[in-house]
Amino acid sequence: MHGSVAVPTPERAGRRPVRQFETPRTNAERPQGNLSDDVVRNGTRHPDAVSFSSSRDGTWYDVTAAEFLTQVRAVARGLVASGVGTGDRVALCSRTRYEWTLLDYAIWFAGAVSVPIYETSSAEQMEWILSDSGASALVVETEAHLGQVDALRDRVPLKHVWCLADGAVDELIAAGSPVPEQELERRRTTAGPDDLATLVYTSGSTDRPKGCVLTHGNFMVELGAALEELDALFDAEEAATLLVLPLAHVFARVVQVGAVRSRVRLGHSPDVVGLVRDLQEFRPTFVLAVPRVFEKVFTRASHEAAADGRGRLFARAAETAIAYSRALEEGTPGRWLRLRHALFDRLVYGRLREVWGGRCRYAVSGGAPLGERLGHFYRGIGLTVLEGYGLTETTAAVTVNRPDALKIGTVGRPLGGTAVRVADDGELHVRGGQVCAGYWRNKEATERVLGPDGWLRTGDLGEIDDEGFLRVTGRMKEILVTTGGKNVAPTLLEDRLRAHPLVSQCMVVGDGRPFVAALVTLDEDALTPWAARQGKPSSATALVDDPDLRAEVQAAVDDANLSVSQAEAIRKFVILPADWTEDQGLLTPSLKVKRTVVMSRFHQTVEDLYQR
Repeated sequence: MHGSVAVPTPERAGRRPVRQFETPRTNAERPQGNLSDDVVRNGTRHPDAVSFSSSRDGTWYDVTAAEFLTQVRAVARGLVASGVGTGDRVALCSRTRYEWTLLDYAIWFAGAVSVPIYETSSAEQMEWILSDSGASALVVETEAHLGQVDALRDRVPLKHVWCLADGAVDELIAAGSPVPEQELERRRTTAGPDDLATLVYTSGSTDRPKGCVLTHGNFMVELGAALEELDALFDAEEAATLLVLPLAHVFARVVQVGAVRSRVRLGHSPDVVGLVRDLQEFRPTFVLAVPRVFEKVFTRASHEAAADGRGRLFARAAETAIAYSRALEEGTPGRWLRLRHALFDRLVYGRLREVWGGRCRYAVSGGAPLGERLGHFYRGIGLTVLEGYGLTETTAAVTVNRPDALKIGTVGRPLGGTAVRVADDGELHVRGGQVCAGYWRNKEATERVLGPDGWLRTGDLGEIDDEGFLRVTGRMKEILVTTGGKNVAPTLLEDRLRAHPLVSQCMVVGDGRPFVAALVTLDEDALTPWAARQGKPSSATALVDDPDLRAEVQAAVDDANLSVSQAEAIRKFVILPADWTEDQGLLTPSLKVKRTVVMSRFHQTVEDLYQR
């Protein structure tokens, strides 16, 4: 385990003390080469090792390291033959699938730079990323994507557009046959650690997306620490992971590159619709997900148990799992708790682990707080969720809980070679080799967040305890100030409120208002069985004013209010008839609420809350 150093700063009059915590790196060697070297090394030194399992037409096919190397080289030659030059930007717009990873590495083999675009992006978002990045070529997944691109042709000068649905991979392989292997190798080895690997655009929850300049070295530094500290995941026997998050998200991207580097078998699941089936067929040893996935699995299991007449059994099993996990933090669970836990392991927990494929021991969660109760529940059933914290600007994680250094409710300690500090105003600052060099062609935005000393201003609020564990408590821009002068961090209330099975999304409001209120949407998967048990219609529209439903949500509000002072508590709420989705423009691809958009869309609803 790394040694860590806490640096307290003497308290200044009337100000919060600055706390800094950093973890020294164990390997001070400067990164060498680039990310394509991993594929070459695997293909030549471990040619028969299975690198991927790819699903086609419901059947999983293994791809060895040698086969992957051959395919990457062939596609890369096609890119070179088509005129993609060294340093050119090539955009990728697709769901998570094997071809995404194949093309990502082929772009690096060709000496170019990949630019991910979420496959759910609007035409306006796609146009902005293509034009801002200066992409010369684009690979899309579907005919619908092609339709979006056709509408942009007169404004975005793309030299090439390929479509996976139309055989883009085969087309590139056929085109690349004349390109000599020596030319490809020259291209592949051009980039070094300081050279641009990818432009990953921020989600744009508050303003127009900005392209984070991430180098090969940023990924190498990130993985150098993460793979060492999470060796229980990446070095496990027959280690395998299934990606379901969009590869346009830096969190999934780092796991992709980490799996290739550490020779972990990697699979891809394109959406949550078939996730449970894919998990049970692929059988990963660890997974990564955003908290909403863990919430959904718990909620669905709870309601299925209730529908089968096992609701009380599941509730007792859940409480036992939580109590067992809490007891682990304090030492050793007592004899009776161990006996109850063993009983429920046979009756309930084993079935829940099978949902995740039966072999999964660890999960990595990021993007938003998971919540202590859910974290204890999953550890109690035998699936330890390791929460971490990071940004697109930090090439994913800067802190993470580890199997041997875990504190549920926090996002862990800094990775090796990384420092985190809390500034006078409570903002989190981070520094390390994984921090990006800035935003693409946006000096003004870069200077706003990145100081000359290398400290990145994250815009998040946080606290560091004496052991170096970080808690993220809110966003600087999201602090609400009531007319009574009370500062309110909405994130804490929202996380607690979303923990209720019936609640899908929520947003706390109250800036410039006399009290705090909330907008709440319902989880359809949980609402249908709840309504059936109550003998009520399952339509959210019909239930928003139902007194029994409002009592359920009020109970969730009351629980959330326990975490704050009376002046910060939610005093009113409204249940909305429809959930918020990314397609409506109300959520980012990583399922964060776009507060500005929600406030604009539901302005009158908020006004009505304060007029009642």
